[in-house]
Amino acid sequence: MEIGSVVIAVVGVAGTLGGAILTQRGSERVKRREIELLRGHEEIREHLALRRTCYIELNRDARQFTTALNKHLHIMRERTVEDADRRALDEARDAQRDRYSEAQMIAPDAVLAAARNVNHALTLLYGQVKRLERGEPEPDETMESAAQAKDDVWVSLRAMRHAMREDLGVE
Repeated sequence: MEIGSVVIAVVGVAGTLGGAILTQRGSERVKRREIELLRGHEEIREHLALRRTCYIELNRDARQFTTALNKHLHIMRERTVEDADRRALDEARDAQRDRYSEAQMIAPDAVLAAARNVNHALTLLYGQVKRLERGEPEPDETMESAAQAKDDVWVSLRAMRHAMREDLGVE
């Protein structure tokens, strides 16, 4: 009988220890899953913050480039364009180009399509303005057609801003 009692005692102790180990492992699995979920939520928040910052800067720089193009057109009507005027326009163009490049790596397709339209319109307008400045316009390029193209850029900017706000969940 003594051996039977020892076996029963050993089995009882093993069962108690095994239950504790299984409970601990289950608890660790639950904690690991909670940590993974928290990391996932944190990554989502970080990505949203990154997109928001990118959108703010792209919107600002595209608007400033459009404004710089408009100012350049006014300068061309009123006086001779100086080097400082050209530098200001090129700096605005460079800033917008940098933000658009960043958006290409961050923005989802819907926002990127709208940003691409803005970038294309700005690039065409910049080329037209520079050709007019040099006195070498293409057929049908006038100060009036450049002013109209500038107005069309504002329409594209509104569409881009709408796509960005929609992506961010802003009503």
